[in-house]
Amino acid sequence: MQGATLDRQSNLESVRGYAFYDWGKSAFETSVTTAVLPAWFAYLFLKANGLEAEILGRNMTSDAVWSVAVAIGALLVAIASPSLGVIADRRAIKMWWLRILTYLGAGSTIALAFAPVFDISMQWVWIFVMFLLANIGLNGAGVFYNALLPHMGTDDEMDAISNKAFAYGYFGGGVLLLIHLLMITFIVDGAGSNPSWLIPFVMASSGAWWLGFAMLTFKYVPEPEIENEMESLGIIQSAKLAFGELKKTFSEWRKFKTLFIYMFAYFLFIDGINSVTALAGIYGISVLGLTTTALIATILVIQFVAAPCAIGFTKLAEATSTKSALTMSLVGWVVVVTAALSFAPLELSQHSEYDFQYDWNQENTEYDITVGDTAFALKLSVDDSEQDWAVKWLNVMPIHEDDNYDDRTIYEFNNPDTESDEYRGASTADTQLIEMFFEDFSETRFSASVSGGPLDGRIALGDEHPTSLGDGPLDVVPETVRDKLWEPLGFGVMYQFLLLGCMAGALLGGSQGLARSLFGQMVPETRSAEFFGFFGFFGKVAALLGPAIYAFMTTMYDSRVGVASLCLLIIAGTFLMRIVDVDSGREDARAEDSRNRGIEKSP
Repeated sequence: MQGATLDRQSNLESVRGYAFYDWGKSAFETSVTTAVLPAWFAYLFLKANGLEAEILGRNMTSDAVWSVAVAIGALLVAIASPSLGVIADRRAIKMWWLRILTYLGAGSTIALAFAPVFDISMQWVWIFVMFLLANIGLNGAGVFYNALLPHMGTDDEMDAISNKAFAYGYFGGGVLLLIHLLMITFIVDGAGSNPSWLIPFVMASSGAWWLGFAMLTFKYVPEPEIENEMESLGIIQSAKLAFGELKKTFSEWRKFKTLFIYMFAYFLFIDGINSVTALAGIYGISVLGLTTTALIATILVIQFVAAPCAIGFTKLAEATSTKSALTMSLVGWVVVVTAALSFAPLELSQHSEYDFQYDWNQENTEYDITVGDTAFALKLSVDDSEQDWAVKWLNVMPIHEDDNYDDRTIYEFNNPDTESDEYRGASTADTQLIEMFFEDFSETRFSASVSGGPLDGRIALGDEHPTSLGDGPLDVVPETVRDKLWEPLGFGVMYQFLLLGCMAGALLGGSQGLARSLFGQMVPETRSAEFFGFFGFFGKVAALLGPAIYAFMTTMYDSRVGVASLCLLIIAGTFLMRIVDVDSGREDARAEDSRNRGIEKSP
């Protein structure tokens, strides 16, 4: 029987429309999820509740509530995506679902801008709900967006199309993030603060950016044809069909043995990669002592390095093969994560580098006390012992009571840039008390230095300070590299992290794009949404498992051991890739398409 061909040549206009969806939705992933919204949410949560709020009978911090929103969105889509994929392969509704979920995601992102119209006690709740809905829209749309890939061109074009879309995404997200960061940096009032409209504008413009470029996708990407399309079913009948087909898919694993092996390998290495990228920020702040500025700079570096390198990996795949190029990128990730273990801030050498700075005031014969830029805010710690420590040394620490809390006394660092004289700084003439304070530093994460006066040259360094190494199982690595490489070169931790950003950016677009492309090459077009539903399921479960492994290993040992455990996941996935026979997987997919389309294979 003659009929439709199994592979169709790509259409340039459709491919561009497909890539522009990545360009648009990446604004949510960069400006909203990574750079701006977490800090805004934490600020509003703290202002409304203090450090913790009782939710469903449990005291939860702002970061815990935030992680719940991320987890719920991922889990709901992970559970539903395989079933929705089955239905989407039986009816021509892939583009319909992409539209609906995009409207949900982009619309909820725009709605984040309306948080200020609510009372302060409800603003964080509004953000939680809208962010949850936006995440559901983003992750759900991703299932159907990925399922379109096998229909965009031939197997040989998959690498170029997939990587082009990722390149568009990195560049588009980076452009808007740069615009937003320039606005946040330069649009300030007389006190150095951003106007109240600016953050809501960032939210609304991110949603509009996503929706606007998605319109190009809706215009130029056609709905894939469905052979023998079934009639519309009710909810109950659709659910029965979906679960029946899923059961059938699992029972047919031998028919798609190569694809299932690849999905397991993908689960392992993408778990490691996504966990590394998701946890890099908190690792940089808590372990390496990075500033927010350094993190934002690294995000921008990753965006603009990843875009051209994604295209570069397309050329590498053309010169070798998709599997070989992907494997090379995974080996590169092992090198990057291993290199991250060697990163460490340089030992403090200047008075201005310390968290607490005591400067002798000759005129008043006392020490003026100020806070350095590297000090973490006391109120970010939910550990009462740190607040107790601050109260104990209240007279020699540059802190004051935070008036945002009515139910308990919370102290925060003085801000020397504030307009209020009350919070400008602190001072003391009690040198004996300063000495006693310095002797009580061992179990803290802070540093202190004295310049001038009778205590000139005295320093104190807590065991938990980022520069303190030697106690962890793997601390010999960063300690040795710091002494032999970073210190002689004067290569500070900010530049180390930027180097990491360059290395990760060079690999990120290629590894993600090629992983999706390779899957698309081995997926039957006639069952693309179903299998990409599984693809999305594995990705979402991996997004939960990796951080859990990191948290467990960090609790048992330390953060560097947690990072090393993620590296082992990438190594395991890389080794499993060796037994993935791509040609066999392609043949299995084409055979399934022939059966479903009623096309007889040529002798």
